[in-house]
Amino acid sequence: MPTDSLFTRRGFVGLTASAAALAPLAASAGARALLTREQQAADGSTVDPWLGLKIGIASYTFSRIPLDVTIQGIRRVGVHYVSIKESHLPLRSTAEQRKAVVEKFRKAGITPLSCGVISLKGSESDLRPAFEYARDAGIPTIVGAPSREALPALETLVKEFGIKLAIHNHGPEDKVWPSPLDVWEAVQKLDERIGLCIDVGHTARCGVDPVKAIRTCAARLYDVHLKDLSHREGKWRTVEVGRGELDIRGILQALRDVHFSGHAGLEYEKDMQDPLPGVAESIGYIRGTLASMKGR
Repeated sequence: MPTDSLFTRRGFVGLTASAAALAPLAASAGARALLTREQQAADGSTVDPWLGLKIGIASYTFSRIPLDVTIQGIRRVGVHYVSIKESHLPLRSTAEQRKAVVEKFRKAGITPLSCGVISLKGSESDLRPAFEYARDAGIPTIVGAPSREALPALETLVKEFGIKLAIHNHGPEDKVWPSPLDVWEAVQKLDERIGLCIDVGHTARCGVDPVKAIRTCAARLYDVHLKDLSHREGKWRTVEVGRGELDIRGILQALRDVHFSGHAGLEYEKDMQDPLPGVAESIGYIRGTLASMKGR
């Protein structure tokens, strides 16, 4: 096993122990204070354990879990950003309902940075509700799966609403956007607010290196779905981050190198009836990996 993997796994083990100790307190104000003190350096200066990255959760991870439990779970793993899925904020909702859900996240110290994945097909009138949804919720980026035919209308809407569109690639089964490179090619002549959400797992399943894709598409990269995969018996399977075959360290380093400022959300698609243990392990591994990268 490479030295980096050993280092980050040790970091993860220590973080897991800390998380276990904090778990009973996680929903309290005391827990937040404790987590804040944990980020203080010996000289009293503030230390960012995420090294400038906005690490959070794609709420699809908790799509079978009620909203309030989802918010509590995100707090318990110590991240402060979310991409909201329709299961937690229905598209067919009122402006008041949208604002109320977002306020619940914000009161818990969690900032919604994007929403989706939202299917985007049809005419401008068919597409407009998605932008009104994001506008009402105060969310700056829509993660979407548009048809190619919808791109001209979507360009009109991103200009009107000032909301970014991050097109999500879905791997070999996706006949429109299998790879981020397909998205990258298509958006070159469009308004700069139309860009990408790179799903690192689906990217790898296409035979494209996620690290190279991040570097290639950096200028229009507005959202990222983080995950890890294991390839066994001819099938890719979602696993806890750090247990699979993706170059997690390389992915995080690439995001740092390109000064990525969007949401880097864990999308954990295993154990969806009870995702929190796997989410905690995955976030711990990400944090441990970043801890080993300080100063680099």
